[in-house]
Amino acid sequence: MKKMLSLLLASAMSLSLLAGCGGAPQTPPAQSTPPAGSPAQSTPAPETPKSIKVAALSSGYETTYPGMWKEVCEAFTAETGIAVDLTLEKNLEDVIGPSMQGGDYPDVVLLATGREKGLTEQFIKDKLIADITDVLSMNIPGESATVSSKLIPGFVGTNATNPYGDGKTYLAPMFYSPCGLFYNAGLFQEKGWEVPKTWDEMWELGDKAKAEGIDLFTYPTTGYFDAFFYALMYSVGGADFFNKATSYAEGVWDTPEGQQCFDIVAKLAEYTAKVTPAQANETDFSQNQQLILDNKALFMPNGTWIVGEMADAPRKDEATFAWGMTALPAAKAGGAGASYAFLEQIWVPSGAANVDAAKQFVAFMYSDKAADIFLKGGAVQPINGIVDKLEGDNVMFYSIYDSGASAVVGIFSSYASVAGLGTVREVFFDPVNGLVSGSTTKDQWVNDIKAASDQMRANLV
Repeated sequence: MKKMLSLLLASAMSLSLLAGCGGAPQTPPAQSTPPAGSPAQSTPAPETPKSIKVAALSSGYETTYPGMWKEVCEAFTAETGIAVDLTLEKNLEDVIGPSMQGGDYPDVVLLATGREKGLTEQFIKDKLIADITDVLSMNIPGESATVSSKLIPGFVGTNATNPYGDGKTYLAPMFYSPCGLFYNAGLFQEKGWEVPKTWDEMWELGDKAKAEGIDLFTYPTTGYFDAFFYALMYSVGGADFFNKATSYAEGVWDTPEGQQCFDIVAKLAEYTAKVTPAQANETDFSQNQQLILDNKALFMPNGTWIVGEMADAPRKDEATFAWGMTALPAAKAGGAGASYAFLEQIWVPSGAANVDAAKQFVAFMYSDKAADIFLKGGAVQPINGIVDKLEGDNVMFYSIYDSGASAVVGIFSSYASVAGLGTVREVFFDPVNGLVSGSTTKDQWVNDIKAASDQMRANLV
């Protein structure tokens, strides 16, 4: 983990975004002087609300340990006396979106960037997320430690938590997961196949597998290409190229590194199971994941939550199936592979009714009590010493950085909403479905990325 932490700092902390311009502060009205002899006036402390509303995405972690979020909320209530009205849904955007459009906001939202609906990105673009920088210096409810003293260095300060480059934190880091290519280790052992360390070895394996009726690759949805593409950019061009690419630097996609990234994805599309695009949606994505369990595809990009998500799914060979995970292959022989550290975020809408109490809830997320409950579902907080508590497959997954893989943190820079300009996912990743089906050419995809990047760069928030 020490190696991981140093790499985390080196990979993405240098991203610099243009600060958003806020309105001029209002001058408070002049205060009148009370008459002599009258009692001193004091401002009453705000009352602690009786309850707050928390909206959280129900994911594979909740599948592994049903009731995980309910238990955490009950622990928060026991510590603070503040009750929690919990909304927990797999389609969270559809559930809370309509009420938020009407001005009824949850006090706390657990929803990461990179989702198909792009709700969190929209709140970032419209600057509707509260500044929670002060949470870092808050004492965790029930503990004497501050939030910042508990956090692993490198998880705050990138554009995944500080989207405006103004030194302020708006999204707090929650669960983190090493992402990579997941596979059936039992099948590899049975076939005597080695896990590829370079892309040339990957293509050779793809040809071997094809001869036996097995596809090399699949993906749950195109949204999973965010972690994949971030790791690919870093493995191809290192931190310098990664930083330039994620800030849409002029000409970055015309560099040899940019072209290599496009070439790899386009070639990988040729080795992808043809059924994948039809199932690559929020309803049927598990059918693509099932291809790994059925030995119909070798690799898929995913995160550690996949173990819980597919825990009850059938395997073609129950006796020999075993999860394996590898970093993305190196761009060339002797190079290092890379694994993106996927980060879920928790945030407070600026229109929330109980911002101060919401900040207490966010701070409580880093308590030992909350962390231990989350671990029951396999959800790992970026807290010092957390890795020492891991068990089972997570020990293997989280040691990926100790095996020579470069750790990658950071996301594409946020940009203002522009008519006709899609989200990062729509521009960069959704067209992969077309690459696989043959309805989109590589040149179309690349040209669209270049055109969109010009607009993104011109409209950084």
